[in-house]
Amino acid sequence: MLSVQNVTKTIDNKTVLKDITFTIPPGSITGLLGRNGVGKTTLMRTMIGILDPEEGRVLVDDVDIHQQPSIKQTIMFVPDSPTVIEKYKVKELVTLYKAIYEKFDEAYFYELIGRFSLHEQKISRYSKGMKALLHIILAFSTKATYILLDEPTNGLDPIIKKQILQFMIEEVSERELSLLISTHHLEEIEKIADTVIMLNNGQMEGITSLEDMKGNYVKVHAIFERSFPQKLEALSNVTILEQIGRVHTVLIKGNVEETLHKFRQETPIFLEEIPTTLEDVFVHSLGGKKDVS
Repeated sequence: MLSVQNVTKTIDNKTVLKDITFTIPPGSITGLLGRNGVGKTTLMRTMIGILDPEEGRVLVDDVDIHQQPSIKQTIMFVPDSPTVIEKYKVKELVTLYKAIYEKFDEAYFYELIGRFSLHEQKISRYSKGMKALLHIILAFSTKATYILLDEPTNGLDPIIKKQILQFMIEEVSERELSLLISTHHLEEIEKIADTVIMLNNGQMEGITSLEDMKGNYVKVHAIFERSFPQKLEALSNVTILEQIGRVHTVLIKGNVEETLHKFRQETPIFLEEIPTTLEDVFVHSLGGKKDVS
């Protein structure tokens, strides 16, 4: 199990991460969500041992990754912009990774190269999407137990993106490895993740299963004869996501039946429950009423 315990990280006298605690069990996919600049990449760099925390620990099977560097064989980080690999050829990268990662599977690497139709050439000639795909293939070929991915599908075309997401699900299912994925592509996380972690200003906003998170929210379309009732808008668990004419799209968090009863007491012309998305929850949790229209 990968465990982050009370991690605090300061950069240039600014607290970037504060008291972060969570665990990632085997055979799981966890989404790491948050707005730009909240510390997602810093957290991943701290988890992999690139950065040292001022407080707290990162443990892999109860071994502190910052105290026992050898445990890094079990954890792999795929950055958002893997420019460091550009000067290499594919064969040179294979040699490098075999020297670093004891379990690097060369045969599996070339199997994946063929599966995703990557050509063996100098990496500098690859498109951005091809570089991102190559780095993902390298990561899974290390046979690491925990793989941290920072915006892994950026630059991938829709067909390859779909194939990669399916491949990730297969790997997690078959090998019991675990993925932590930081991304702004919420629709992707909604399809593949078991659990979602939300960061806000360097702190944990919450961690929950995707099923439980969405189950705590209800989204409705509501039309009232006149303006939207102020007493409903003032409710702390009600957020107006959008207004088009007299149609209000409203997100309700918790106390759903009681809140819907209050809506009905205002005699709406139309009130209909519609599917809630992860984006709705993200906006409510990390944006707030001031950031939606």
